[in-house]
Amino acid sequence: MRRILFPLILGLGGIAILLNLGFWQLRRLEWKESILATIAARIDAPPEQLPPEGADGQALKYTPVRVAGRTTGQELHMLTGRQGVGPGFEVIAAFETADGRRILLDRGFIPETAKDMPRPPVDLDVTGNIHWPDETTASTPAPDIGRNIWFARDVPAMAAALETEPLMVAARSVDGAGQGVVPVPISVEGIRNDHLNYAITWFSLAGVWAGMTGYLLWRIRRRTI
Repeated sequence: MRRILFPLILGLGGIAILLNLGFWQLRRLEWKESILATIAARIDAPPEQLPPEGADGQALKYTPVRVAGRTTGQELHMLTGRQGVGPGFEVIAAFETADGRRILLDRGFIPETAKDMPRPPVDLDVTGNIHWPDETTASTPAPDIGRNIWFARDVPAMAAALETEPLMVAARSVDGAGQGVVPVPISVEGIRNDHLNYAITWFSLAGVWAGMTGYLLWRIRRRTI
């Protein structure tokens, strides 16, 4: 009995720890799904007026807005891609509102071949969401200014480059000449939620640990017979 006591305690302790981690991830999954539901409801709410100048765009992330105005012809291109289409760019344009403000407008996607096509100033009525993408990390390359290629939507840096307010609106629908730019609406689909996969991993490890413990105890018993 003494020979199996320590492996038994070790096995049961490991199983308990792994199961606890799995249940913790399930609780995290419930928490994350609640947050995603709140974000989805905020994204799809009726559009509001553009917040006043100086408002915190990061705090207002996902707020639906409707804004009318005109593009200036100035735009930045963020390298990206779309499934079934291939590589391309997200078009971030300087946008002058009807009351004279300059903001960033994420007009949407263009294929790689359309990068250098002319997109002169055009009047647009945009329904979308205020956005503050969290895409820039320590490993994000600096933008290639000469070729006008960016690798993340960095609101402060892009606002400085286009001399606009640090406020970005991501278009959901656009009335006016699209000029080949396809809106890419904000959705919760791009927000990572891997907690279920993590839970399955911990529960699977608990099963493996239980199997290994059972096999070890079986081996010990056989030696004592």
